[in-house]
Amino acid sequence: MKRNRTSWAVTALAAVLVTGGCDSGQEVSAPRWRVEVVSRAPHDPRAFTQGLEVVDGVRYESTGMWGESSARAAAQADGAELARVDIPAPVFAEGITRAGDTVWQLTWQDGFAIARDPVTLAERGRVPYVGEGWGICAQPDRLVMSDGSGTLTFRDRVSFAALGTVSLRGYPDPHPNELDCAPDGTIYANNYPTDDILRIDPATGRVLAVIDARGLLTPAERARADVLNGIAHLPGTDRFLVTGKYWPALFEVRFLPE
Repeated sequence: MKRNRTSWAVTALAAVLVTGGCDSGQEVSAPRWRVEVVSRAPHDPRAFTQGLEVVDGVRYESTGMWGESSARAAAQADGAELARVDIPAPVFAEGITRAGDTVWQLTWQDGFAIARDPVTLAERGRVPYVGEGWGICAQPDRLVMSDGSGTLTFRDRVSFAALGTVSLRGYPDPHPNELDCAPDGTIYANNYPTDDILRIDPATGRVLAVIDARGLLTPAERARADVLNGIAHLPGTDRFLVTGKYWPALFEVRFLPE
């Protein structure tokens, strides 16, 4: 679920066993990666961040909660706000992505995705779907959507029609939340409600690496914030932006093997 559940036990951060190659039949551990912080910038601590993406110099962000949900666009260079649409209750907004000339924004349990103008963020239409909406990102030929389960759904970039699914494997109790479709074809996912970021092969569902993103906030900041949620690749670089729900900071980082 998407509400604050600080009482949930965090998934153990032990190495994960995944099935090896078909010929060997051996098991190998999913590599553990770490986060290298490049820089830190302010972030709206009132934003219950559900989605984050950078396209053509524009940073798109979706925020949730009833009566507090929004779609936002800002200049990545300096953070200046370019557009914002506040979404009235009872809609609870979720992930966001841009696919061509459409920005898609999910809703949690409202059962529809919102198509928006990429410049003004004005609503163009709504498309229904079954189940919950959590995270979404755009690959060149399709969308990838999470619903809180261990299954990712592929969708058409224009019609939003479901094209197929893949089940995650190689990680205990996966709950992929915010998604980022990286240029190399892999998918990065916040695993709710942990500080783990999963690097996923969408062709097989295998978790290729588990990134330990603990310790980005100070203890005092962490006490006032909610879970890590928000990943956005910075085009043309090897870096990503990461943040979280009610986080006061936005971090530019690299993901590096340990």
